Amino acid sequence: MDYEIIKRPHVAPNRLIYLSAKRILDVSICLVILPCIVPLMIVCALAIYLDSPGPILFVQERMGKGGRLFKMYKFRTMILDHDQHHCQAFMNAYVRAEVEPRGHGKTLFKPIKRGDTFRVGRMMRKLSLDELPQVINVLKGDMSIVGPRPNVLWEVEAYRPWHYERMEVLPGITGLAQVRGRSSIDFACLVRNDIEYIENQSMSLDLKILWWTFLSTLTGKGAG
Repeated sequence: MDYEIIKRPHVAPNRLIYLSAKRILDVSICLVILPCIVPLMIVCALAIYLDSPGPILFVQERMGKGGRLFKMYKFRTMILDHDQHHCQAFMNAYVRAEVEPRGHGKTLFKPIKRGDTFRVGRMMRKLSLDELPQVINVLKGDMSIVGPRPNVLWEVEAYRPWHYERMEVLPGITGLAQVRGRSSIDFACLVRNDIEYIENQSMSLDLKILWWTFLSTLTGKGAG
């Protein structure tokens, strides 16, 4: 399958410095927080094991920078027999702007119903704890801490040409779109936020997004 990846004409020296500093920051943050999050990850794994039969981790092939494929890790939050085809159809329609938001008292673009997740999984999604294993992806260099969310393969099939610009950089655990609404914004708005981030990348913006992510996680804004 061919993907139309929009490439920038050149990489300026100051951008090379930024990218090197960004990688150093990613690895440094991961190494610093590992002693704190490993016990938390053990607790999460045990809670999943006790609450829902099935694997602890959810491993899915995603598309990263330049169309490169990699395996992304998350804690499993959904029951084993959930309707995966429904999720795929919903998200393809979401990319094409063919779905209406859903939610009780708030706007959410999510295909997942309450019955699709188990009790511990819902709590982990609310607190974004299911994303913790992606520290492994960051250390491996598949992802950065800050960047557009990784592209799901069957969503990419519905991309319009301008959507591919979000694949110019490493995907991230969090990003500008996530702190501006996460699941409460439509896909076109999400991509515009990703492109805005790519066009204005800087260490100060990355640090701001990390701080906004912390605040967003505390409030659960846009989670679902």
